[in-house]
Amino acid sequence: TVVRMDDCMKTQLVCAIHLQEVELQEKPADEPQGSKNNNNNNDQTYTVEEAVETIGFGRFHILLFVIMGSSNIVEAMEIMLLAVVSPEIRCEWHLENWQVALVSTMVFLGFMLCGVVGGYIADRYGRWKVVFGGFVWSAYFSLLTSFAPSYSWFIFLRSMVGCGVAGVSQGFVLKTEFIPAKHRAYLLPLATIFWMLGSMLIIILGMLVVPVLGWRWMIRLSVTPSVLLIFLFKFIPESARYHMSAGNVQAAVEILQKIADMNRAALPPGRLVEPAQRERGNWRILLSSSFRRTSLLLWYSWFVASFAYYGSVLSSSELLEKNLLCVTDADQEHQVKHRQEDGLCYCIPFGVSDYQTLLISCLGEVALVPVNICLLNVFGRKMSLAVLQLLAAIVFMMVNICTTMFGFTVLLFLLRSLVSMNFNVVYIYTAEVYPTVARSLGMGFCTSFSRIGGMIAPFMAQVHSGSGALSIR
Repeated sequence: TVVRMDDCMKTQLVCAIHLQEVELQEKPADEPQGSKNNNNNNDQTYTVEEAVETIGFGRFHILLFVIMGSSNIVEAMEIMLLAVVSPEIRCEWHLENWQVALVSTMVFLGFMLCGVVGGYIADRYGRWKVVFGGFVWSAYFSLLTSFAPSYSWFIFLRSMVGCGVAGVSQGFVLKTEFIPAKHRAYLLPLATIFWMLGSMLIIILGMLVVPVLGWRWMIRLSVTPSVLLIFLFKFIPESARYHMSAGNVQAAVEILQKIADMNRAALPPGRLVEPAQRERGNWRILLSSSFRRTSLLLWYSWFVASFAYYGSVLSSSELLEKNLLCVTDADQEHQVKHRQEDGLCYCIPFGVSDYQTLLISCLGEVALVPVNICLLNVFGRKMSLAVLQLLAAIVFMMVNICTTMFGFTVLLFLLRSLVSMNFNVVYIYTAEVYPTVARSLGMGFCTSFSRIGGMIAPFMAQVHSGSGALSIR
């Protein structure tokens, strides 16, 4: 019995020792396994682009679309104001054709010069600061324009407004960098609705306010949307892509996390990693071997898009104001000519029918948005750009055909549709083709070249004749 007890005790002791050895062997094996899992989580990384795509489209993007789209209302009102106010300032200061054209040219000159500067500042110090500063700047100088005591002061203050609008236009870059790639071809063309609303709003203000209170009060009332947007803009964060390019990783993560929470989504697992870029806002990137050809073609495309768009806007208003239309059913108010035997007739204000024609043409900017979306998704950016420019050139020539007032309105409607779609495509392609470190600068250079087209368009439309400007396109 004693022997059996000893054997049993020995057996239990051996089993205990063996079990302890097994535990000691398994424990080190388990710890590396846990550490390995932690290391795998830590080794996983994602970029801002991957985070934006993972978060997807949600409530934040609706807010972004509405607020940043509303900036297009401000930009459209400031640009379209030139077409509405031209007959009034011509009458008040007895301006020659070249003086009226110089007003638009000075606005685009301010836009061109500040476009490059604004793009550089946006890449170096942030998109949000430039866009917000553009709102404040354009609203302030636009308000001062309504108090201009002379023509010289008027063109100076309008050039300052153009400088502010150049900063506001950087909002397109800020908006694009937050939108998932698959939604850009849908959302960005839809933003044309806001531009149309801005154009229609300033035309309605002109129709209702100018005959009663004059053009100065029209400008004062047109500043209201800018003031409202200044307060709403606090809900829009700085670009996460900019923070990453500047090395502010924590700030980028916080912004992306807020967007994910608002959209009820989650960020990808792992760490946000992208190398900090030292050459932010370097113009040499645009002319490097990788982007030289793209930049040159884009600069020309922006020039053509701007010349076509503002040429159509200013030419149509000039044709209506001076009654230069070749129509077969002209009514009595369209028979008063600008050039008469005893000199120039400086005061030919817009009639109600003229405002209505401009309103209908504005609707053309959104009427073919579904076609624009289909072109972008089916044929891509470059092919869509080529097709739209060709069609716009054909319609430009058709406007010179003598027709009825209804026929002219239809052609003007189609023309505004095509040139607006052309602008949409070139905007989207430019925002996508350049890297983050040079995106705002690239957009700034492109908008500056477009303003060269905008500077030439007034002289072709208002110094020569509206039909001549349409033909040269």
